[in-house]
Amino acid sequence: MLTIAVCEDETYFSAHIARLVHRYLASKKIKASISSYSNGEALLAAAQNSDILLMDVELPGLNGMEVIGHLRERGCRVEVIFITAYEKYVFQAFDVDAVHYLLKPVEDEKFFSAMDKAVKRREASRERFLLLTKNGLTTKIFIKDILYCEVYDHKIFIETLYGRFSYTGTLGSLEKQLSGDFFRCHRSYIVNMIHVLDRNGEIVTMAGGGRIFVSRRRRQEFEQRLLEMCRREGMG
Repeated sequence: MLTIAVCEDETYFSAHIARLVHRYLASKKIKASISSYSNGEALLAAAQNSDILLMDVELPGLNGMEVIGHLRERGCRVEVIFITAYEKYVFQAFDVDAVHYLLKPVEDEKFFSAMDKAVKRREASRERFLLLTKNGLTTKIFIKDILYCEVYDHKIFIETLYGRFSYTGTLGSLEKQLSGDFFRCHRSYIVNMIHVLDRNGEIVTMAGGGRIFVSRRRRQEFEQRLLEMCRREGMG
């Protein structure tokens, strides 16, 4: 189940992109949910963890490049396709690791080709892994199998579906390697939202029985992310 977001301030063109997306999904027999935003601030406030983002550049307030910059700083690895009337931002698109840069008006064939590339990249990212080396032993950990990560006494502990691993490092550095399914809920914890079972006050229960703290300042965003994940999984 894919989640696709459209960020476009022109109502007519936003609807046009949504129609293109529906035609693409129907042709590929892919299930997906689609959300639309009229500006970058609304997209950022929604804290949605999308798989693919169709992004205009010239927007009221923050422009598209600035919005993607903020998302990347959060560790969001969404696959971005820029759709704009301006050629001048094309090189900036490479800086934020965009999938494609399409010029308006959008041709169906080019749009479908860009979507194919975004879907393939997203599928590949789900098979991403970490290589941890400790005492001469190298371990391969698939990112999708990580339940949560914890830092304690300058040591990183990674709890997975098949065991617990540790190494010396920083949580900030690890966060940059993880996918958009992860959320930094506390200065000492990163959780895989896919494996969250429930939250009771400041405590989150993970698959496998782990109990994680959510800081007060991250609680509202955590709730938004959890709600979005529930909707996403429920429609799958």
